[in-house]
Amino acid sequence: MQQLVFATNNAHKLEEVAAIFRQAQDDRRIQLLNLNDINCHDDIAETGITFSENASIKSHYIFNKYHVNCFGDDSGLEIDALNGDPGVYSARYAGEHGDHAANITKVLEKLTGITSRKARFRTVISLLWNGEEHFFEGTVEGTIRTELSGTAGFGYDPIFQPDGYDITFAEMTLAEKNNISHRAIAVEKLITFLNKIQ
Repeated sequence: MQQLVFATNNAHKLEEVAAIFRQAQDDRRIQLLNLNDINCHDDIAETGITFSENASIKSHYIFNKYHVNCFGDDSGLEIDALNGDPGVYSARYAGEHGDHAANITKVLEKLTGITSRKARFRTVISLLWNGEEHFFEGTVEGTIRTELSGTAGFGYDPIFQPDGYDITFAEMTLAEKNNISHRAIAVEKLITFLNKIQ
């Protein structure tokens, strides 16, 4: 069995990705590990200006320090009316990293009076497998609600309504979200690739 480290400290991301791996890897050829499993408690600085750069920074940091196959991801919300913001700054849009309530408040304030609320979630994964880097991307289109709805999920989920649905990500179960989410699409591409090379 091959081990693969997911280079993140985000418990919500770990939960989502682990669930996708459990569903897709029936034969368990890949053992998914997290940073705690390799005794890594470092805070990896996301200094890139694109999702690809930030994902690559994470995967290279872990690979170079621990010499293990690994992948990092970077994800964010892109709102057309805000010229793609908050984008790579999604987690720290209001200043402090991970203050979801403040980030949502800032987005809703900036969209006050704006009727075109088209947006998308985007995920980019950087996989380092035997030293070679591979990228996988996933997007899901939707709109930004005028107010919060739902308590599940994390980040901007309470204001993001994916196209074709009348509920937000935060009103979906984890399984429902993983059927359509940006992260799920990228992770499924990653798993498909891993299945081909093993």
